[in-house]
Amino acid sequence: MKDLFDKLRERRGPLGQYSKQTHGYFMFPKLEGEIGSHMIFRGKKVLTWSLNNYLGLANHPEVRKADAEAAAKYGLALPMGARMMSGDSNFHQQLESELASFVKKEDAVLVNFGYQGMVSAIDCLVDRHDVIVYDAESHACIVDGVRLHMGKRFAYNHNDMESLEKQLQRAEVLVKDTEGSILVITEGVFGMSGKMGKIKDIVELKKKYSFRLFVDDAHGIGTMGATGAGTGEEQGCQDGIDIYFGTFAKSFGLIGGFLAGNENMVEYLRYNMRSQIFAKSMPMAIVIGALKRLELMRKLPEQKEKLWTVVRALGKGLADVGINTGGTQSPVTPVYLNGTVPEATNITFDLRENYGIFCSIVVYPVVPKGIILLRLIPTAEHTLEDVNYTVKAFAEVNKKLKAGQYSAEKMAVIN
Repeated sequence: MKDLFDKLRERRGPLGQYSKQTHGYFMFPKLEGEIGSHMIFRGKKVLTWSLNNYLGLANHPEVRKADAEAAAKYGLALPMGARMMSGDSNFHQQLESELASFVKKEDAVLVNFGYQGMVSAIDCLVDRHDVIVYDAESHACIVDGVRLHMGKRFAYNHNDMESLEKQLQRAEVLVKDTEGSILVITEGVFGMSGKMGKIKDIVELKKKYSFRLFVDDAHGIGTMGATGAGTGEEQGCQDGIDIYFGTFAKSFGLIGGFLAGNENMVEYLRYNMRSQIFAKSMPMAIVIGALKRLELMRKLPEQKEKLWTVVRALGKGLADVGINTGGTQSPVTPVYLNGTVPEATNITFDLRENYGIFCSIVVYPVVPKGIILLRLIPTAEHTLEDVNYTVKAFAEVNKKLKAGQYSAEKMAVIN
């Protein structure tokens, strides 16, 4: 027999194995100061491309005022207790109603955290007779929700409709003559690649197969579609999404999220989703803050226009200097380079210390071995000057990488 903690020390995990060298710099870094396109990292001002503050609402003056006034009036405790027992309010109900209207659904239910909400919703919606079919590159919250499922689950190749059909055919065999149903899960915008899920194509498959469609549109709400209602609106098939998930952690610049769909389905979630039934209600200050952010999304469409001006300029600029962004279709702008983990850390160190650019570094196991992904997140607060400077910096970094200037057997140790 072995002590559990001894096993954990030996196991560490694919990212934990680097904790001594990376903690506080490459992983768990601290960005300080006012939220914006320029922040402070280790005492130095950096151009920041790592915040999902797409519409620039996190620090908008009207938002800050609403947040402060709500916190002063209600504190951070009210309402106390779980929503079902003692934690409901007119503001909670108002926010759900306005969110449903915004994404063109009948009803919506709030969840305290996006990740927890997705995991819990999947667990709530299906039973052991049902079959889940999901995109193989789905976010971890979807994967973890699927792991809880006591029935069958099949992954289809990323955005591959032929593969999806094969898995739907397998699923139909399993549920035939049973009480089982089929749930298809995908993302509106995939957060690493920036590519859209093929929502319209999946909706078309409903003509041949019987299933319900669950879309995690965390990166799509606020950024995609004519009104910001998300990827379904962008592709002209919002009605075909049966269960719509949106988070407050990105375009809203807040925390929490919601699920929306037809009235019966939402009512079922409201009365059966364990993560909400057995958890304290969302604080009033957050609910009121979300209402203000939603108001500004509708009132200030120019924020989305500013975002997309920056997105297009950044994508074109990087392409013009030979940088591979993988065909992104959204504000998420990945930069793909070939190299090792030590090279990735040396590139990131150079960008932060010598160019004053802070962006997220992604390596194996999130991406395949030999691939370095530097993810840029444009926002409405970035300027074209920021874009031009960043493009020039990445062109130089790419030349250095090809010349072997970042080669090293070990990653840099940061003091």
